[in-house]
Amino acid sequence: MRRFWWPLGIVLALALALAGAGFTVSELGGEVVILRTRDGSRTATTRLWIVDDEGRPWLRAGSPGSGWLRRIAAHPDVEMERAGRPLAVRAAPVSDPDVRDRINRLMREKYGFADRVVSFLVVLTAGDRARSVPVRLDPAPPAR
Repeated sequence: MRRFWWPLGIVLALALALAGAGFTVSELGGEVVILRTRDGSRTATTRLWIVDDEGRPWLRAGSPGSGWLRRIAAHPDVEMERAGRPLAVRAAPVSDPDVRDRINRLMREKYGFADRVVSFLVVLTAGDRARSVPVRLDPAPPAR
């Protein structure tokens, strides 16, 4: 029985260490925005990296199954807090591989080593960066 628990403990410790490293690197790697999405009547808060391209802010989901990405598919009008200022935006996932590659490159340039560490963790858990989904943030339409 001891032979079973010892390897399991090591695997769990490594998983926790990787998760902790990923969180630390993502928070200390550079600019982080807060995205507020809706899931029915519940509001979910997600901390994400952001880049600007052609005058628009962009986010990146590590995989198509990301929870916040699923929520914006159902409710694209979201709130983003950047530099302490809330802003109403409409999130638009983009499937164009050229756009995905450009946003991945901009993330890599902006976040450097932190992006490499997080990309390594994404590969371990969700596959390669070719599955990532860029999300353009457009101004929210006027309220009626």
